[in-house]
Amino acid sequence: MKKLPIGLNSLEKIVKENKVYVDKTKYILQLIENGDYYFLSRPRRFGKTLTVDVLMHLFEGHKELFEGLYIHDKWDWSKTYPVIRIDFSGGDFSSKKGFEERVLTLLEKNEEKLEIKCEKKNPSNCFDELISKAYKKFNSKVVVLIDEYDKPILDNIEKQELAEELRDLLSNFYGVLKGLDENLRFVLLTGVSKFSKVNLFSKLNNLTDITLSRRYSALCGYTEDELDVYFNDYLKDADRDKIKLWYNGYSWLGERVYNPFDILLFISKGFSFRPYWFETGTPTFLMKMIRKERYFIPNLENIEATDAILGSFDVYSMKLEALLWQTGYLTIKDTHILPDGSNVYMLSYPNLEVRTSLNTHIINFLTGKDIKKTQLFNFLSDGDIEGFIENLKSLFASIPYSNFTKNEIARYEGFYGSVIYSYLASIGIDLIGEDITNKGRIDLTVLFDNKAYIFEFKVLRKGEKLDKDPLTQIKEKRYFEKYKDKAKEIYLIGIVFSEEERNIVKHKFERC
Repeated sequence: MKKLPIGLNSLEKIVKENKVYVDKTKYILQLIENGDYYFLSRPRRFGKTLTVDVLMHLFEGHKELFEGLYIHDKWDWSKTYPVIRIDFSGGDFSSKKGFEERVLTLLEKNEEKLEIKCEKKNPSNCFDELISKAYKKFNSKVVVLIDEYDKPILDNIEKQELAEELRDLLSNFYGVLKGLDENLRFVLLTGVSKFSKVNLFSKLNNLTDITLSRRYSALCGYTEDELDVYFNDYLKDADRDKIKLWYNGYSWLGERVYNPFDILLFISKGFSFRPYWFETGTPTFLMKMIRKERYFIPNLENIEATDAILGSFDVYSMKLEALLWQTGYLTIKDTHILPDGSNVYMLSYPNLEVRTSLNTHIINFLTGKDIKKTQLFNFLSDGDIEGFIENLKSLFASIPYSNFTKNEIARYEGFYGSVIYSYLASIGIDLIGEDITNKGRIDLTVLFDNKAYIFEFKVLRKGEKLDKDPLTQIKEKRYFEKYKDKAKEIYLIGIVFSEEERNIVKHKFERC
């Protein structure tokens, strides 16, 4: 049995160390045969760098590395190409000077590899010179592979002025490719985000964006069939349904795929279900955006987005939905085509790992401490509503006062619903925010252990008196009827929050 390629992005090491390579060369051959300039966006740790590495070895003619792979007998190995590979995943981009020094270092590595000396010391001019000289020296068109093209900008996403400056420098750098079209055989740029072409790629408008291409949707990530072919021996005693629930679900309009990092770590850690991928990143900037925009967290279950929204990311204009999608915290669950031919995408969490981990991060960010979940689980399991309410009171009491100052968050009903939703979602139970019935919308429905908990929330402003108990609203609109045949026990719970107290001041519940 071959060894697992944990942490490896090098085809040469994988092959020579007899480790598993999930053969993606069928997609790569299609890519090369059908175009010349490509852009691919995928979340971190999805195999972008390995894809770039495979392309490099292919164009350089390292035939021995491809023995037994799909492309081996379909590629003309007699023809090789000079390859310029630039990887922005490492380096100090905290200043313009640091950026320029890093780019020049990366170009120097390519100069050494190709045995070419460039005279220009400006990054864009040096890049131009390197491509031109490589074309002349090898009498062959050049292949350019740029990995993590957006890293310098993303590293400074909270420093707008510097991010804009680096974006403009990168625009000039990538724009070199446009003027050297006759010298280029193949170009691929990969990254996490899809910055607006109007800004970053204004000088390189001939890129084919394959981010949402059905044909290449499984270029990165593992499909269900690939798990059967390459990891069946590893997973024969594992709970495949639970693995799918935890780690599958990512979609870019084609077949749903697993996160490779999760699968490899899951196997190596003895089938322990943990948020391996999530733990490699800290979405602090997302948390700040959620709090600043007073985003209603339950809406993350079902977001409607257009092509314009998904491709609208830029340093001065960022939509939370686009950022969550591009970074892998949301994925495409469904697509609708409107009469005018445009697409509408329904976004949601890809799997249980992301849903529970992101909401755990949200609730910890809001309260400023790690929340203990065992008691919450037990209260819901036992139908102990009073214990559950006391637990919620303690939760809201733990939220720092500073979270309420210099804003109107205490007046915002969605804030309280978001906190409760994230708290419950963090333990992995089934939730429905803004649950639609034929009589209206339930604020929150919780389905757990053959029980249905139906919540209605109300926020009392300063000096305001309660006009109608939220429990009364649940009963008048008969929200419970939706779940009569779906749950053995149904609990109706009305909760009143006070803007002044910033906590629960009244609650009523009934079982029906």
